[in-house]
Amino acid sequence: MNFNLTDEQRLLQDSVRRFVEKDYDFEARTARLKSGEPCNARHWAMFAENGWLAAALPEAAGGLDGTIIDTMLIAAELGRGLVVEPYLGCAVLAAQTLVAGATPQQLETLLPALADGSRRFALAYSEAQSRGLPEPVATRAEPAPGGYRLHGTKTLVLGGCDADAFIVSAVLPGKAGEAALCSLFLVPADTQGVRRTPLPLHDGSWAAEVAFDGALVPADALLGEPGTAQAALGHGLTHAITALCAELVGGMEKTIEITAEYLKVRKQFGVPIGSFQALQHRMADMAAELEVARSMLYALLGSIENDSAQALARTVSQAKTLISRAARYVCGQGIQLHGGIGMTEEYTVGHYFKRAVVADVLFGNADLHEAANARALQATLTGKEVQA
Repeated sequence: MNFNLTDEQRLLQDSVRRFVEKDYDFEARTARLKSGEPCNARHWAMFAENGWLAAALPEAAGGLDGTIIDTMLIAAELGRGLVVEPYLGCAVLAAQTLVAGATPQQLETLLPALADGSRRFALAYSEAQSRGLPEPVATRAEPAPGGYRLHGTKTLVLGGCDADAFIVSAVLPGKAGEAALCSLFLVPADTQGVRRTPLPLHDGSWAAEVAFDGALVPADALLGEPGTAQAALGHGLTHAITALCAELVGGMEKTIEITAEYLKVRKQFGVPIGSFQALQHRMADMAAELEVARSMLYALLGSIENDSAQALARTVSQAKTLISRAARYVCGQGIQLHGGIGMTEEYTVGHYFKRAVVADVLFGNADLHEAANARALQATLTGKEVQA
């Protein structure tokens, strides 16, 4: 794959970095967190105005027809600024799942409002027993006069606190002798029987728990064909995990920059502590981890472009595992090199570590993905399918 950015991609990257530097420095972010808003309306409008929400959406439905590389560039710059607006949950995860799962007519109706920022959807797929993975699904969709009734509870719904509607994965009963069909439904947030509970996360971002107690939706709430949810979720989660990995790489970059600057100005025994060889070695280890993580991100982008679905699934898990652990290491070392000040809320570096901790939990933690890779490797070596 070509690692050189186009002129348009450089402009996109620069526009996000300017936003972070001008409107989202650490003081502005601190004030933003104190407001308690899950999503700032002015910032979201800026995202839409700059085309970031539409960057990777199809042109036929109001998007700019970009690629996952555009998403990666935006996410990496937002990660450098620890931006807490729900770009990942609404503009990537929910939007890309919709792109993969809805019919062309549904996309024509729904996507323009997502691209211009006038509406926000959140993907409600994760359940307590699935631990961030798309399966198993216990939420049920029962046929009812005029539509379906939904029963179940979804956890860690990113962007779900003030979303207009939820894209919900639920199981439709199959015909006699047939398996149940996991499908997607678009459920307005104000539907009777829908109850959402805001969940503040450790890093200052927000999620929601959403319960469906017999919520009635019309027949046209079904997105795409019955039984196609897992393929659409796979597409959406691939994009979301790639964006999250890019965000963590951006956060690691900024952590190293902040730490290097601190080592230049902090003095002990009359000299900058950056002159101590032991600390230089630790900075070198952090830089090495960053480059390995960046290379894994590039490998994931290459796999998206070239590999089969099975090979891509393995690479997604490998990237989530490696980059999540690298981010926790690099950001943790940043705190260590700052000493006690790194543990305070008033100093920047600790907030990058908090984001790395939360990011590890999202979409299945590193241990879950590592176990999935181990099973896939064992299956390859033995020629047998290994049960979870």
